[in-house]
Amino acid sequence: MPVINSIAAEAETLTAWRRHLHAHPELLFDCVKTAAFVVEKLKSFGITEIHEGIAHTGVVAVIEGRAPGRTIGLRADMDALPMEDLSGAAHASTVPGMAHACGHDGHTVMLLAAAKYLAGTRNFAGRAALIFQPAEEGGGGGKVMVDEGIMERFDIAEVYGLHNTPGRPVGQVATAPGPLMASADEFRIEIAGRGGHGAQPQTTLDPIPAAAATAQALQTIVSRNADPLDRLVVSVTQIHAGTADNIIPETAWLGGTVRSFRPAVRDMAQARLTAIAEAQAAVYGCSAKVIYERGYPPLVNHAEQARFAAEVAREVVGERNVEGDCEPITPAEDFAYMLEARPGAYMFVGQGDTPMCHHPAYDFNDAIAPVGASLLARLVERSLPLPGGGA
Repeated sequence: MPVINSIAAEAETLTAWRRHLHAHPELLFDCVKTAAFVVEKLKSFGITEIHEGIAHTGVVAVIEGRAPGRTIGLRADMDALPMEDLSGAAHASTVPGMAHACGHDGHTVMLLAAAKYLAGTRNFAGRAALIFQPAEEGGGGGKVMVDEGIMERFDIAEVYGLHNTPGRPVGQVATAPGPLMASADEFRIEIAGRGGHGAQPQTTLDPIPAAAATAQALQTIVSRNADPLDRLVVSVTQIHAGTADNIIPETAWLGGTVRSFRPAVRDMAQARLTAIAEAQAAVYGCSAKVIYERGYPPLVNHAEQARFAAEVAREVVGERNVEGDCEPITPAEDFAYMLEARPGAYMFVGQGDTPMCHHPAYDFNDAIAPVGASLLARLVERSLPLPGGGA
């Protein structure tokens, strides 16, 4: 079964919805207007079981099928990014400092389109729980929704989500069993020395050489402490020190991110980063304080559900347009928390040769909305077939 005809026929409407959302981005948990737009559309589809205010502005809507059965969860994120929109589009953000530069506006519309189709056909035995989540971009809204009990409250047996992917051909679907996206940790190393006159370094304990040496030494975590077959990223992305050319500062600090896919590697990286920072500072007569914050865990697809998602995708976009064992990537996603709570899978949908996500010129490709919507809808129908397979 290819892209669902009734969804494809709504392409212009989906584009209008998506561009409205793009022009009115909201951040983190403050998705008030976005959630209101979602609820308005869900009600217009005839959906009566709509739960609001989960994780502040999250929404869960439930569609009953034609017969009893399990509940399949479908998730879309709603929030934007704190950056300027330089896409140049007529529908560009109207809110300074906020932009839908990751395509969550498109994800929301995909799930709305799937909701309209499922509510109109109800060609399944069980329930579809439609999860509209705030605060994916750093707020951990997925964890908040899980902690507030959505899996138990709505008796969700399996959960699925997807993300647009610049650089992949339009409509190509990719997924894989096992680790698919990395954990995301942040660190800050505060180095304390003794400041003084830049012309008399012998009277100081200069934190700048200590910071520079630490930045270099941290690279050995990947090259010398990690198994070469393990994926690990340690990136120093900030170094700050000093206020004038003739003053050796009292302190310096550096910060960055650590990405990994396995708990043991994550633990090792944190331990080595702390040990290296403290030892390097001591070499220069300084001291180091390490602040290490663990963020989103690795996103790990469940093998059975990942294979099933790829199978359904082949029905929607064709065998040649599905990669069922793609390589993991090192960005992070808080859908990981939902996959820790329930079996499920996450998928990527190619959106062609566009600027990458989080680039100020990025814009969602409206051509893939019917593809993603059809995939989500078919996941429910295939997971929850009617007895005898009849409509």
